[in-house]
Amino acid sequence: MLLPIVVYGHPVLRKIAEDIPADFPDLDKFLKDMFQTMDEADGVGLAAPQVGKSIRVFVVDGNAFAEADPECAGFRKAFINAHIIERSGEEISRNEGCLSIPGIHEDMKRKDKIRIAYRDENGKEHEEEYEGIKAWIIQHEYDHLEGILFTDHLSTLKKRLLRNKLNNISLGKFKATYRVILPK
Repeated sequence: MLLPIVVYGHPVLRKIAEDIPADFPDLDKFLKDMFQTMDEADGVGLAAPQVGKSIRVFVVDGNAFAEADPECAGFRKAFINAHIIERSGEEISRNEGCLSIPGIHEDMKRKDKIRIAYRDENGKEHEEEYEGIKAWIIQHEYDHLEGILFTDHLSTLKKRLLRNKLNNISLGKFKATYRVILPK
């Protein structure tokens, strides 16, 4: 089932998400719906807060970057109760966008390496390191669990220049190819 995506200005995007228990009801169906929603919206990641649930769950699919980074081929997985333990390496600048902020893309910097602890969809605990584009995708989705949007990382001047566009998104004045939920 396709889930509507919450857009800029909705309060759920600013909440710190909660860990979920191992027996969280209908988790398999929720993950399937999240993957389907991400795919239909042409996203490379989707976090639970973006579909209105303040829980520590996100899904990623790096296949769109396989040509630029062969390590991304087949990188499609769910992260449950994710917590980044460490960010390291150089700060790399890349152009970034977000399904919750349609039509806005900006260059920003993120660390090139991370170490993250999480549970997979089978309940198995993991602690893994990622770098490059994989680390980039994970950090963007992880920020959603912390109530942070990619625009929060931009300079004060850049935020000021985007203010009208962001306000228009919260008012529903934008085009998206997927269903959305506006702030109330």
